[in-house]
Amino acid sequence: MPIYLESEKGRQIERHSASHIMAQAIKSLYGNAYFGVGPAIRNGFYYDFDIDKKLKLEDLETISEKMSEIVKKRYPFVRKELSRQEAIEYFKDQNDYYKVEILESITDERVSLYQQGDFVDLCRGPHLPNTGYLKAFKLLSVAGAYFKGDEKNKMLQRIYGTAFENRKKLIEYLNYLEEIKKRDHRKLGKELDLFSITDEIGPGLITWHPKGAMLRYLLEEFERTEHLKHGYEFVKGPEILRTALWKKSGHYDNYRENMYFTEVEKQSFGIKPMNCLGHIMVYKSRIRSYRDLPKRYFELGVVHRHEKSGVLNGLLRVREFTQDDAHLFCRPDQLEDEIISVMRFVDYLMSVFGFKYTLELSTRPAKSIGTDENWELATAALLNALKQTGKKYQINEGDGAFYGPKIDAKLTDAIGRSWQCATIQCDFNLPERFDLTYRVDNGSLARPVMIHRVVLGSIERFVAILIEHFKGDFPLWISPVQIAVVPISDNQLSYAKSIAERLQYNGFRVNLYDRDETLSKKIRACEIEKINYIAVVGKIEAESDSVDLRARKSKRVGKFGIEDLIAYLGREVEHKEN
Repeated sequence: MPIYLESEKGRQIERHSASHIMAQAIKSLYGNAYFGVGPAIRNGFYYDFDIDKKLKLEDLETISEKMSEIVKKRYPFVRKELSRQEAIEYFKDQNDYYKVEILESITDERVSLYQQGDFVDLCRGPHLPNTGYLKAFKLLSVAGAYFKGDEKNKMLQRIYGTAFENRKKLIEYLNYLEEIKKRDHRKLGKELDLFSITDEIGPGLITWHPKGAMLRYLLEEFERTEHLKHGYEFVKGPEILRTALWKKSGHYDNYRENMYFTEVEKQSFGIKPMNCLGHIMVYKSRIRSYRDLPKRYFELGVVHRHEKSGVLNGLLRVREFTQDDAHLFCRPDQLEDEIISVMRFVDYLMSVFGFKYTLELSTRPAKSIGTDENWELATAALLNALKQTGKKYQINEGDGAFYGPKIDAKLTDAIGRSWQCATIQCDFNLPERFDLTYRVDNGSLARPVMIHRVVLGSIERFVAILIEHFKGDFPLWISPVQIAVVPISDNQLSYAKSIAERLQYNGFRVNLYDRDETLSKKIRACEIEKINYIAVVGKIEAESDSVDLRARKSKRVGKFGIEDLIAYLGREVEHKEN
């Protein structure tokens, strides 16, 4: 059956072939070049290599030109199969000990090499018939990467690229990448003065500036209000807990590489990477009756995780973050209803922000705790809840939490990217490990089931998603500064101050632009700061107790009396328009 370049499989083959062509070009240009791995990845490819020259972005053009020469020569990709030991001897003769180490780590008795022109590489394949089939490609960036992703190994150079079946598709993708750059939350976060990350404080640790802190506060207050409406109780656990508790829960054995530990008076403590143990101890603090259940505990909990510096990424991957974390303790007969209730809560909150989303059911991973029976019960409960709601979903084999299976919600942003936020995890194991019980009506004890869930997920991560989704143009209800009052001249400054004060008194977030600048410069400054509305006041407005209202990007809305303005803005905030 033929494979077409425009198919997903065809693009994967084309991109992997492009990585080989790039490696051939690098070896041709720089002589002694030794290679790690060069796979096709989502939307592109990369190759890791070791050469004497430290490459810069401007070197990509030279490599691209050499690749084009190789493409024009239409070298066939020729497959040769040999024993693993023969392959090891071949790469030893080439002094390519990266390939030797890769070969020594695999168990296959037979392996394959691919050759195009004078370049030979270890590879399973498949590849394009010849290099001429590479129609449209672009090298994108240079980075560093440890061999095999291990910090103990040598740092190699890595070039990322992409390839498509025609130039039109390539240009569309490059335009998409430019749009991503414009929306980058790190860039916009700096421009809008929302947050900073500095080496002085440390990587992966966020300092929130006034506007960013306000955005966080608005999200968190919104969540508190909604959780109260949905029957949750607020709790707060400590930041550090005895290491013995983390051992009891299974986190120490299954998650400790992501944790920080400290010693106090010769006793070991773990800084929490999750909030569940604090919530378990709240439940365990008194005897529970079957009538008390379900208990829904909610916390905007600060957690710390030991992430490697190479994976840190703005607000998206950090070492300290806040989760909108909740743990539900319920009777087994309540489990499916509680899962469905959480799913509906997720659906509502996603709709408030205008996000569509997809669902995945993740099953038991290789590294896990608990009996097969408990895992089957938990997975069945999640499946039944999905079926009852009629939601479409995909199965993600082996990607569950170590203590239970989960449903993940992946939202889609304004430019089609997928982000994982909400998760619902079903757990029979921790209630057993901590001997959680409730009294049934006959006085005997039974075991509750525990649901771990977040809705927005990490507040830091969700702020990053909002910045990129809205391109910094936040809806009025969560905008750090909703309206700027701009006097045309100093003659209206006193009136402008009174307007700003009245708006603030009515709950709006206001900036007074009293700079000694022209009106056009003041308005331009407001637009750069992405303030939703600009209330311009001049002599006429001061005399008539009104403002001339403009929306973002100089769109004139019209004249408003102050009470009408307050009502107008209030309606937009109340409806949470996006």
